Amino acid sequence: MSSDLEALLHETRRFAPPAAFAAAANAQPSIYDEAAADPVAWWRQQARRLTWDVEPTETLSWNRPFATWFADGRLNASVNCVDRHVANGLGDRVAFHWVGEPEDDTRTITYRDLLAMVSQAAHALTDMGVRRGDRVAIYMPMIPEAVVAMLACARIGAAHSVVFGGFAADALSDRIRDADCRVVITADGGYRRGAAAALKPTVDEALADCPGVTGVLVVRRTGQDVAFVEGRDHWWHDLVERQSTEHQPESFPAEQPLYIMYTSGTTARPKGIMHSTGGYLTQVATTHWYAHDLKPETDVCWTSADIGWVTGHSYIVYGPLANGATQVMYEGTPDAGGRDRWWRIVEEYKVTILYTAPTAIRTFMKWGKEFPAAHDLSSLRLLGSVGEPINPEAWIWFYETIGGSRCPVIDTWWQTETGGMMMTPLPGIAAAKPGAAMRAFPGISVDVVDHDGHSVGNGQGGFLVITQPWPAMTRGIWGDPERFAETYWSRFENAYFAGDGAKRDEDGDIWLLGRVDDVMNISGHRISTTEVEHALVGHHSVAEAAVVGASDETTGQAIVAFVTLKQEFAEQSDDELITQLREHIARTISPIAKPRQIVFTPDLPKTRSGKIMRRLLRDVAEHRALGDVTTLTDPNVVNMIGDLMNAHQSDDE
Repeated sequence: MSSDLEALLHETRRFAPPAAFAAAANAQPSIYDEAAADPVAWWRQQARRLTWDVEPTETLSWNRPFATWFADGRLNASVNCVDRHVANGLGDRVAFHWVGEPEDDTRTITYRDLLAMVSQAAHALTDMGVRRGDRVAIYMPMIPEAVVAMLACARIGAAHSVVFGGFAADALSDRIRDADCRVVITADGGYRRGAAAALKPTVDEALADCPGVTGVLVVRRTGQDVAFVEGRDHWWHDLVERQSTEHQPESFPAEQPLYIMYTSGTTARPKGIMHSTGGYLTQVATTHWYAHDLKPETDVCWTSADIGWVTGHSYIVYGPLANGATQVMYEGTPDAGGRDRWWRIVEEYKVTILYTAPTAIRTFMKWGKEFPAAHDLSSLRLLGSVGEPINPEAWIWFYETIGGSRCPVIDTWWQTETGGMMMTPLPGIAAAKPGAAMRAFPGISVDVVDHDGHSVGNGQGGFLVITQPWPAMTRGIWGDPERFAETYWSRFENAYFAGDGAKRDEDGDIWLLGRVDDVMNISGHRISTTEVEHALVGHHSVAEAAVVGASDETTGQAIVAFVTLKQEFAEQSDDELITQLREHIARTISPIAKPRQIVFTPDLPKTRSGKIMRRLLRDVAEHRALGDVTTLTDPNVVNMIGDLMNAHQSDDE
């Protein structure tokens, strides 16, 4: 990291709200001391926030790389998320304020309502032949029935495999076959950008290669005409809603598989990341409680992810519901019905905690301050970032424009494989710096190491590793334990390698630098794409940027930057801005980091969860045939960028 960028990052510390954090940044609050003294005992204490049918006497069994937590305990995830709150007199508490993409499409679901719906769905799945240990695929839009389906599976001991509703038929069939799913739960379609998007036809196409599937359960969401296979396909309203609203749950071992989630973005066979019940539920409930500073009696939480991704699993379904939280669940895109749609929702439902992705924040930055400024956002008291490293400029905009310079902003780092948050500042306990994940969550052990696995000092960068087992850690790759060991545990001895680069600043706080495979080698100099992206977005004209490395005969790799400008700069001369941006990079990082090519584009290729698909930009930069584009919000964006790249070349200085 250059001295200029280091100074910028340290300068942004003044934006941390002093009233929301401990007075002394270097203080060691008791929660950290207690967890560090005996992490296993601390997690055993946190497990008591759950309701166990049989209290565990065992905590951790560790046979690297495989761990079990609370193995002799028994519980039911559905009971912990729903039943116990109703039994404790909280049945009338709102579980979800659901907001559909069409303006007038809303539902309010209490915990009592949710229990009745889950019970009915559990009966229906049993009628369809689903038994403990079976797998059920869920391919649905962001509607309440998706959450109900997940909890119904958990209730009867069937592992669910939620497949994001943007995946194409081939990707869906691959996942169904790999998990050997017997039943698929889907919908006729969902709403996206003002139009009904079909889902059932994709399921039908996928199932042509999945002879093991015996039943399909379909929610009528959009009213589209869909084909039905007699004896296999069932309408949700016919089969589920006629069932009893009372269901006796079973009790399962803590290590009972809860779900399988397939990682995306790879050309190899997808990896089915498997999570069990007791340890996972303990960590997501605990991290949600502390990191979001939850006040369940008064808070209204909104995690903007899709349940097809792990953020939706952990911080829409299992963590918040285990804690008895009230949430907003929104089906549509940020600009459905206008660019102020999110802020209208915050205002109407008095959202207090907003947990979203840096990509969304940068999109709102690009649109301008006038949209949030038109609404009362004073109910917000905490903001969170998830999914990728957040650049300091976006952090500051989020803090000032959305949080009114009063709300703590937590930048969280974790993965599908970790199950729950692993790094984050804790509001009211630890200091924060814009753009920094800061330190590990209590009870979690992380380190930054060099190529030989040795810890690096302050001011140095390296590889992020996890050195001790944690409760929500994946129990492996479904059906392939050897691949699990090779993928995550072979790079460094006795440590889990997360695949991300990181840096300790001079204070010892940790900054994430993105995937190691996104570190470029420019004439022998290792430069992080994230670092260049942060510098670009730090320029006053830039709303969003994505950087990739492309082959170069002279330097080995060269930097190609794809930049979306703020609206007020869209008419400025391309050549003039390109020169400004390249000089800005040279000053902020180093002349060696100046992009060979800067391409201005009105949008970047993004999945529906908001992640920029940099692998497709690498394909464009390398002039290769494009990989799979079916998960993109707008697949045409990549072709447009390719045309722009060919039309606008920037000479390498």
